[in-house]
Amino acid sequence: MALSRQDYIAPWWTYWLHNFPHLNFNFQTVDKTFQPEDASYQQSLIFLACVSAVGLGLSLMVLSAYLTCLCCCHREEDEEVKRPDTCCVTWAAVITGLVICSAVCVGFYGNSETNDGVYQLTYSIYNANHTLGGIGSLVGNSLGSMQVGLKEHLERLDEIFSPQGDYTQTLRFMQQMANNIIQQLTAMPDTRKVQVVLAAIAHKTSFIEYYRWLTYLLLLILDLLICLIACLGLAKQSRWLLAVIMVCAVLTLIMSWVSLGAGTATAVGISDFCVSPDKFIVNQTKDSLSADIVHYYLYCSQSLPYPFQQFLTVFQRSVTTMQIQVQGLLQYSAAMYPTAEKDLLGIQRILNSSEFNLHQLTALLDCRSLHEDYLEALLGVCYDGVEGLLYLCLFSLLAACAFCALLCAVPHAWTLIAIRDRDYDDIDEEDPFNPSRRISTYNPSRAQVHSFCSYSSSMGSQTSLHPPLPATTSTPEYMNQSMLFERNPRYENVPLIGSGSPPPSYSPSTRTT
Repeated sequence: MALSRQDYIAPWWTYWLHNFPHLNFNFQTVDKTFQPEDASYQQSLIFLACVSAVGLGLSLMVLSAYLTCLCCCHREEDEEVKRPDTCCVTWAAVITGLVICSAVCVGFYGNSETNDGVYQLTYSIYNANHTLGGIGSLVGNSLGSMQVGLKEHLERLDEIFSPQGDYTQTLRFMQQMANNIIQQLTAMPDTRKVQVVLAAIAHKTSFIEYYRWLTYLLLLILDLLICLIACLGLAKQSRWLLAVIMVCAVLTLIMSWVSLGAGTATAVGISDFCVSPDKFIVNQTKDSLSADIVHYYLYCSQSLPYPFQQFLTVFQRSVTTMQIQVQGLLQYSAAMYPTAEKDLLGIQRILNSSEFNLHQLTALLDCRSLHEDYLEALLGVCYDGVEGLLYLCLFSLLAACAFCALLCAVPHAWTLIAIRDRDYDDIDEEDPFNPSRRISTYNPSRAQVHSFCSYSSSMGSQTSLHPPLPATTSTPEYMNQSMLFERNPRYENVPLIGSGSPPPSYSPSTRTT
């Protein structure tokens, strides 16, 4: 039975993914119909996931060949050659950081979209399961009331009305109506099996989605941390940070390719379902539900026959007829058989409860509720879910390319650090422009020796000199120069007079005056 629906149209990206080649392990084409239990179809999805493993192997081979050539062809570079390499490494780090940040933003969006789609799917399944549970509960309660409660009341009334043939005939007619209702209730499809299947699907989907969301969240945070460590290591030119970057980048590269393969296989499998979801559901429910009922809820079209019309009609007519009969017995037999009134009122309560259940069943059996849940589930998984998976695949691809570029740039940074350390080691210790030489020359703790005393020591002991003149006495120029420079060790041994001669000596008569 093929029907065209207008309320659901699969998005274009599901058709694009559905057209991906489906090959088994023998490289034979497999039917693209969604068949998760078929071994050949499972092999086709695993084959798609293994394509990313081929990409991982090729990227690792290219990186290994590049690093091998870089080590074998290493040569000493002069200062003129180092400057463009430094700029190249800097720009490579900047571009890699921007690509990683962009990939992480795309990954966060895709992870959120996928989680929203799966949540909408599980919510719709639980809601549909609640509706089916309500239908099963109403059918079970009505069936129990007719089989147990009504039967007991009719048996007691048959004993009470045994002298009256007309009354017993009425009771047999009521029993016949009750049997018709029981027959219709028994013919109703058992929704408990469908409930168990839907509950298992929803629970398993929620479990897988939680760990999928958590795994991608940790991978996104790890990418951000590696990007931050890479910027810090290149800025500080630290070797141990570069070593950490190398190890983390290789691990993240492997995880990016693995996530790309898993995301691609999952997106293709869901797209195969989204292209023709009705066919898969009909095949899965053919053992528990009839095709008319399944099509009624899948399409909810007015052109389709209502599969529960006979059930509801027989139920309604039988209950109405029994209520009329019970009302007549209460009116005419209460005076003659007062003990029968209690059982008649009990039957009336059962019939009223059954009629109330009938109205509820009529509302729950309507296709609009379950059909809306079905559409919400399809929109959630086929629109938001598959779209989010595509963004996650894009994130994995961008992250893999960025980390490949980062692994190519780190050896250059390592070489620049080694050249810098070698240049520092080649500086002459006797070079006056060596920073360590200038720092070791200056020692503020050594004793300060005044130049004037050193020059005047040849003329006699300093104790023979008179006390210094008052402050108003003019001080010779060379003494002013000595006082000016005696606090600075750099000018300690500089001659005080431009000609470099010692200060003049004074005769005893000059010193007396």
